[in-house]
Amino acid sequence: MEISETVPPSEGWAALAQQFAAHHRAMAARQARDKPAAADTASETEGRSGAPARARDSATPRLGLSEAEQRMVADLRARDREVRAHEQAHARVGGQFAGQPSYTFQAGPDGQRYAVGGEVPIDASAVPGDPEATVAKMEVVKAAALAPAEPSSADRKVAAMADATRARALGDLMALRQQDRDGTLDKRV
Repeated sequence: MEISETVPPSEGWAALAQQFAAHHRAMAARQARDKPAAADTASETEGRSGAPARARDSATPRLGLSEAEQRMVADLRARDREVRAHEQAHARVGGQFAGQPSYTFQAGPDGQRYAVGGEVPIDASAVPGDPEATVAKMEVVKAAALAPAEPSSADRKVAAMADATRARALGDLMALRQQDRDGTLDKRV
């Protein structure tokens, strides 16, 4: 629906709200009229024991939603599961170096909020003065970045940065070990 520029926004929204309410009243009347037909299909939702089966996830029609809206809700649910699994994989593998996931949400036509994006902060800094700890940390950071089934381009960049930091730390570690062997390592505490 398009709101005309000559109609003040508040009046346009009021008209839209009235149309929305009328649509829902019509849907409720149609559902009440079709209710006896729904009793005939009750056996489809019962298990072999005669107990009601669990509600079907995306296959269950949502009352008052068009087929296109139901498809949108199913798509949003799938995206929500994918985003949450992706971010949880980062957090789980990142352990102490990863923060809590944060999500970007989108409201669906059913009024529910669905995660459509997310991120997990991760500390990818070197451990000052400890190249060995830096190497170990960067291995965790890289594993966390690549933990999801389908890492994003940003995830791959973090993994590449972890590799570069790890390589520098390995170089520092080898230099320290060489200095130790040569006796040139400053052993002051």
